[in-house]
Amino acid sequence: MSDSNIIATPKKSRKKQEKEATNDIVVKGARVHNLKDITVSFPRNKFIVVTGVSGSGKSSLTIDTLFAEGQRRYAESLSAYARQFMSRMVKPDIDYIKGLCPAIAIEQKVITRTPRSTVGSMTEIYDYLRLLFARAGKTISPVSGREVRKDDVADVINAIQKLPDGERVIILVPFRQHTKRDIREDLNILTQKGFSRLYISDQPERIEELLELNDQQLLEKLNAENQQPYILVDRIAKKAFDEDDIHRLSDSVGTAFYEGEGEMFLQIQGKETLHFSNKFELDGIQFEEPVPNLFSFNNPFGACPTCEGFSQVLGIDDDLVIPDRRLSIYEGAVAPWKGEKLGWWKEQFVKGAKAIDFPIHKPVADLTPAQYQLLWHGKGTVYGIHDFFKEVEQNLYKVQYRVLLSRYRGRTICHDCHGYRLRKEALYVKVGGKHIGELCQEQTRDLKQWFNNLSLSEHDQQVAKRILIEIHQRLQTLIDVGLGYLTLNRLANSLSGGESQRIQLTRSLGSNLTNSLYILDEPSIGLHSRDTERLIHVLKQLRDAGNTVVVVEHDELMMREADHIIDMGPLASHLGGEVIAAGNYDEIVSNSKSLTGKYLKGELEVSLPKVNRRYNRYIRVENARHNNLKDVTVEFPLNMLCVVSGVSGSGKTTLVKQILYPALKKLKGDFADKVGFHKAITGDVDYITQVELVDQNPIGKSSRSNPVTYIKAYDQIRDLFASQPLSKIRGFQPKHFSFNVDGGRCDACKGEGEQVVEMQFLADVHLTCEVCGGKKFKDEVLEVQYNGKSIYDVLELSVDDSIEFFKEEKTLAKALQPLQDVGLGYVKLGQSSDTLSGGEAQRVKLASFLGKGKASGHVLFVFDEPTTGLHFHDINKLLASFNALIEQGHSIIVIEHNTDVIKNADWIIDLGPEAGDAGGNLVFAGKPADLRKVKESYTAKFL
Repeated sequence: MSDSNIIATPKKSRKKQEKEATNDIVVKGARVHNLKDITVSFPRNKFIVVTGVSGSGKSSLTIDTLFAEGQRRYAESLSAYARQFMSRMVKPDIDYIKGLCPAIAIEQKVITRTPRSTVGSMTEIYDYLRLLFARAGKTISPVSGREVRKDDVADVINAIQKLPDGERVIILVPFRQHTKRDIREDLNILTQKGFSRLYISDQPERIEELLELNDQQLLEKLNAENQQPYILVDRIAKKAFDEDDIHRLSDSVGTAFYEGEGEMFLQIQGKETLHFSNKFELDGIQFEEPVPNLFSFNNPFGACPTCEGFSQVLGIDDDLVIPDRRLSIYEGAVAPWKGEKLGWWKEQFVKGAKAIDFPIHKPVADLTPAQYQLLWHGKGTVYGIHDFFKEVEQNLYKVQYRVLLSRYRGRTICHDCHGYRLRKEALYVKVGGKHIGELCQEQTRDLKQWFNNLSLSEHDQQVAKRILIEIHQRLQTLIDVGLGYLTLNRLANSLSGGESQRIQLTRSLGSNLTNSLYILDEPSIGLHSRDTERLIHVLKQLRDAGNTVVVVEHDELMMREADHIIDMGPLASHLGGEVIAAGNYDEIVSNSKSLTGKYLKGELEVSLPKVNRRYNRYIRVENARHNNLKDVTVEFPLNMLCVVSGVSGSGKTTLVKQILYPALKKLKGDFADKVGFHKAITGDVDYITQVELVDQNPIGKSSRSNPVTYIKAYDQIRDLFASQPLSKIRGFQPKHFSFNVDGGRCDACKGEGEQVVEMQFLADVHLTCEVCGGKKFKDEVLEVQYNGKSIYDVLELSVDDSIEFFKEEKTLAKALQPLQDVGLGYVKLGQSSDTLSGGEAQRVKLASFLGKGKASGHVLFVFDEPTTGLHFHDINKLLASFNALIEQGHSIIVIEHNTDVIKNADWIIDLGPEAGDAGGNLVFAGKPADLRKVKESYTAKFL
């Protein structure tokens, strides 16, 4: 910059620029994983997108450097006592980070596998609901439908003050004789307590005079006309009470409640008697007083005693008893009612059906809820399915009945709490006419509407004001991030990675933190482009609250809206780890080195197919009615790329993963989960030899599993090392080069390369093994080398390097080739499975199938959002892999939101138009070119 330029800059603005620059979060000399000693600054209080090809170092920079250092600094701030357990927390390999604020990372992992965790408990909405019901809920008696309430002293005084002046009021308490005492003894105790009169047959009687009667006369007097005798506590005439009168009244009423064990009566001038009770009971039932724990299914006090708060029990499974709901009772829908002996049950039900007005020729699926109940419970002399199983249970001493019962037992909704998870006392408490279980079964957007219309009394409004603000805010955020179709009782372990990440985002937004650093790993996963716009709005809210928001993302929409973009690259693994470009959207687009910029500008693009394949074989799903699907019939073409699209929650997963996939698995004789309700699967089912679901679940259960063991190439590497001269001299076999069995692996860490220190209330700390230095094997095994590299060195190679290294070993190089083809050339051979992202794990599975070639017959592959974690550049590789599978004669069905993949499809099935109840319809099925003409389709708008 020339001197003249310096003079031209006003002093004030220069100071401001310097202040802003010093305010940034600056990372200097980052060398974590593949980062090449980079220095990068993150502008504070901005919305920043970190992008780049898969494996270019985005997560290393954000999660493993920024977040890890934030965590370490938090640990440093703890007391010396707490720090002694964490003295060896590894510092990220950096020179320094300046200006770092408290960091919160929201990753894609499905954070919980427990069946107790629900959407409501994860977002904390359920905790606020519990508080709302405990403080503003009304307990309604199931007998009379009246509200159960406790009376206190103030209620009684209010009742007296409402009377007209001059009315005479008598305060009475029932006189109860003690079982172990004589009646005279009871009366003497009353006089000692200061009471002087009883009230018998509407007349006051002096206790002293009663004691002068003989026993016979006394009993006759007390039981006169079989009326309850009362103790007269006080008499008062209604007038304008002063403060002393109120005190006297309060004393008398308090005494009455104490003496009457919670019960007392007011008799008004012989006209009417008012009953008051400070016990929480009505209609002869003692109710539980509402407290927050009464509504918690994770607490023994509130959980349903039958299912212990799990909502399911082991019982008679409806789906096993009636496996095919398309059949009517007459056609034999009830599976156990067959055969010579047990067929009697069906006959008696058919004969009695007319008397109970039951349609025996109607398919079970079309029965009304009342008719379905009749089938199970029967009526009068017509016996239902429950009666049948009662008889079976009475005969369990016979082995054939035990076998019969075991055949129809499975997980079923708890019959006591009906799946609400709570004890029945909790469900008597209502707000706005609904109990807490009913609210948890509503979709969040309907629940928000219900709360908008909720009207409470003035007192309850005051009590619930703060609670309602929190509930409204969290529900609105759930809707804003595109999850308005979820219910609060949806199990956390049934959510996808993207859904679970957006739920964590809702929780973070609800906590209203400011001046923090939020790091999100691809929050747009599983989101239709329509919902991504809403998500960006939520992230900007987070930024506007005074936070720095860093998002690892490939979505073009996100980049356009970002304040600052950091582009990592140029390629993956050892060819990446550098900052290629940094700046706003326009600066990235105009940067000639940026691969991302070239795609955004249109210089490079995801290539479209020259011609669409034609199909002559298909599989048809008929009348799918599971979850929100509305009687949909769809054809899935074979030998081509078929994409299922639609907004989040429109029914894609239900159709493909809960109906088509398990139904085909069962038709092929394999084990599968419960199949969602549909009429039939028809078409060319026999043409397919097997069905494979390639999802984003981790590829290995153990931390020792890695890509090279998954694709079965490690066996060849072990054989190669076992055949080296030094191995033969020392008697090493292939097992000595395995870290899964004892022999060659390090005994201290059992081949893990690290030791885990459990931290109790803090995250576990992973430390490099001191014995083997993280090399996983014993020294004598590491001395065996092939081309100058030990087994540890080979596992440290990337896939790209290893193919070059093993070029002499043709079969081994060929076995590793599919990993490179699916764009995983940057992954190390020995990289632990649990460090792979969901998208990477999915592509490792894809590589294992590519490696098998044509030997495996005609396979139908089902992919669930395979573009997760993929840059535009990698989508090209993925599509090439898909085409390679189709060329081998396989068929592919993909659930996807990415517009590049949708454009490349041979056939599109678009569901919707909205999510939840407003979805579940077939909006379009056909070629991509024809979809653009469909006005109702949200997918069409973004194509």
